[in-house]
Amino acid sequence: MSIVASQKITTFLLFEGNAEDAMTFYVSLFDDAEVVSITRYGADGPGREGSVQHATFSLAGQQFMCIDSPAPHDFTFTPAVSLFVQCGDEAEIDRLHAALVEQGTELMPLGSYGFSTRFAWVNDRFGVSWQLNLPA
Repeated sequence: MSIVASQKITTFLLFEGNAEDAMTFYVSLFDDAEVVSITRYGADGPGREGSVQHATFSLAGQQFMCIDSPAPHDFTFTPAVSLFVQCGDEAEIDRLHAALVEQGTELMPLGSYGFSTRFAWVNDRFGVSWQLNLPA
């Protein structure tokens, strides 16, 4: 039996020109959040100069990666994959809901659904899907 380096799975978000705006917005919403590293495209491309070639950021101790795709594509984010946030109290879920739904789309309005005392599901202004939950 060989010893293998431990694997790590990280959520990777593909944007088309607004990765830095999204990352900055997300970092502003959570405690223990920061931009860990960012590399930008230079004048020689292949992406738009100054846009995000690769970045790592963390939210509440969880790392994420993102890029600005230099190639246009026919797909975007889908609610079939979402970021699930267990909120600590009503103030937190209210604050996160208000910020994430602004210029976004509400899939399930903030309310009680039987499986949770307070829950909401939104697509934010960047298209990323979030489930916000306040456990009983």
